[in-house]
Amino acid sequence: MTQKSVQSAQQDWDLVIKPQNSLFDLNLKAIWEYRDLLVLFVRRDFVAQYKQTVLGPLWNLIQPILTTAMFLLLFGKIANISTDNIDSIPFYLSGITIWNYFSVCLTNTSNTFITNAPIFGKVYFPRLVIPLSVVLSNIVRFGIQFLLLVAAVFYFHFVKGSPLYIAPSWLLVIPVIILMAALGLGLGIIISSLTTKYRDFTILMTFIIQLGMYATPIAYPLSFLGNSRYKTLISFNPLSPIVELFRYVLFGKGTFTPGSILYSIVFTIISLLIGLLIFTKVEKSFMDTV
Repeated sequence: MTQKSVQSAQQDWDLVIKPQNSLFDLNLKAIWEYRDLLVLFVRRDFVAQYKQTVLGPLWNLIQPILTTAMFLLLFGKIANISTDNIDSIPFYLSGITIWNYFSVCLTNTSNTFITNAPIFGKVYFPRLVIPLSVVLSNIVRFGIQFLLLVAAVFYFHFVKGSPLYIAPSWLLVIPVIILMAALGLGLGIIISSLTTKYRDFTILMTFIIQLGMYATPIAYPLSFLGNSRYKTLISFNPLSPIVELFRYVLFGKGTFTPGSILYSIVFTIISLLIGLLIFTKVEKSFMDTV
């Protein structure tokens, strides 16, 4: 081939795959270029979740309702834990809704390399598309459960006469969800990168999700702990200020400070950046270990 024909052939390529020579070469632009694939994976994740089920998306309502009933019995009736002057059912639903979104994002993104190894081994696309699709597809699930929560709030107002808190702070629901999604994504891709060599983290994730719910003010308000040392310990959990802010947005009651919210934001940003760096490094060689 002549030099002219070689140059012509090179100009016809739609995609050029280059080695990543820099640790900070994240190539986030490629994700936008593969946005159609991202949408396809979002649809796949949502459809596959309820494939061959009788009730389908109704499970998004059944699960929080049953969990709320259990919390109401254990923490409300037996343990008699205060709900910070918020009706028990909306209180528990708010914690369950925000926790479900985080836990599913964390669990599913932490299995990115293991569950998608057959796809990764056959075709090229930005690997980060997979965990992003998990975060986005579960927003639909969160939306369904959030509507259930709003319905419970209005029911207790119009039927039970409970006060209704309507304020501009409701607009903060979106930033709170983005913050929770970013934290779940960051921690999830860190764990997914580690599981390529150490499968122990897959087992560990089960304990993290189970224990994490009790280490986060989901079934109890942070104010219930008073000034005890346990409150300080629980406050170090970056999820605690986010959950308390979520309740404040909805009910006007929550125990948090601007400093605690800033702590959660900084923790989330650092986790996300570290996750992206590790994920980008591992994706180049993970097929040799998975």
